[in-house]
Amino acid sequence: MTDKKNEDYVVQMGNDNYDKNEKPSFQARSPPPAAYGSSPVSGLEQLEKSPPLSILAYCLSSISMTVVNKQGNLHDKALYPFLTLDRFLSVPVYTIFKNLTIIVIAYGEVLWFGGSVTPLALLSFGLMVLSSIVAAWADIQSAINGDFGTADSAAAVSTLNAGYAWMGMNVFCSAAYVLGMRKVIKKMNFKDWDTMYYNNLLTIPVLVVCSLLTEDWSAYNFSRNFPDDTRNKIIIGMIYSGLAAIFISYCSAWCIRITSSTTYSMVGALNKLPIAISGLVFFSAPVTFGSVSAIFLGFISGLVYAWSRVRQSMSSGGSLPTVRPTMSASAKSNRDANS
Repeated sequence: MTDKKNEDYVVQMGNDNYDKNEKPSFQARSPPPAAYGSSPVSGLEQLEKSPPLSILAYCLSSISMTVVNKQGNLHDKALYPFLTLDRFLSVPVYTIFKNLTIIVIAYGEVLWFGGSVTPLALLSFGLMVLSSIVAAWADIQSAINGDFGTADSAAAVSTLNAGYAWMGMNVFCSAAYVLGMRKVIKKMNFKDWDTMYYNNLLTIPVLVVCSLLTEDWSAYNFSRNFPDDTRNKIIIGMIYSGLAAIFISYCSAWCIRITSSTTYSMVGALNKLPIAISGLVFFSAPVTFGSVSAIFLGFISGLVYAWSRVRQSMSSGGSLPTVRPTMSASAKSNRDANS
């Protein structure tokens, strides 16, 4: 009995009269032709899904609107909460304390979206808190020394305390707005234009009511705020500012959808650091060692957070997860509802 394992299998190829142009059957076949009208991912779609481009567009639109509002003195007429804060806090202190919104948003993402906080992110958060403490200490010292132009130091410190209270409300309201917008975008599957439309539509009743209740609509006040010699320039600046607000709303929704709420907030914080420096240079804010150190710590915290996000994306993309990430109960319920 022959051993079947040792037999040689021979394939009879026949004579050489076969067609040499015929492809052997073991070669891979060419892919079928694409259907009519179908095309690969266009360059526009690739740009739309680019996180750096969305961040750059948000920064440019924000800087453009800030420059126009400051140049045309439109900032105080448009944003009542920020006007209230400007009455109590200097521009650098407001900008530094605004960074605390990032911490609230980061832990809101942990609760609602199953996010995580890395050790480097914790380090950046610690630097943000430290910069806020240094800024508050420098502000209080300037108020006690009379650097704000008031002789009564107790009144100056009381004004700062009111500003810190308004700043705390602003931090939580801003965090709730950003997290709520991301939740609605994910739940309703909104596009960027949908988010921009509803954001601006819902603000119209609020702005109309606040304007009618708090502003003076008399003819004298109108002529005082819109002089004849500069009326056209002011109106053109207001129109451009309104269009820039629409562009900012679109870029904000785009940045949140492509990146994350925390990254969007961090970009906004880094974008405001030049404003903090301009507050020292152009708005007569006291230039002290504490104020400059606070701005420097805020900038370093932004760089540390950016590096933590880069390392987190590299580690998540280069290896498969071996342990299921820890999720809160609300995040699990949202995942189960969407699945």
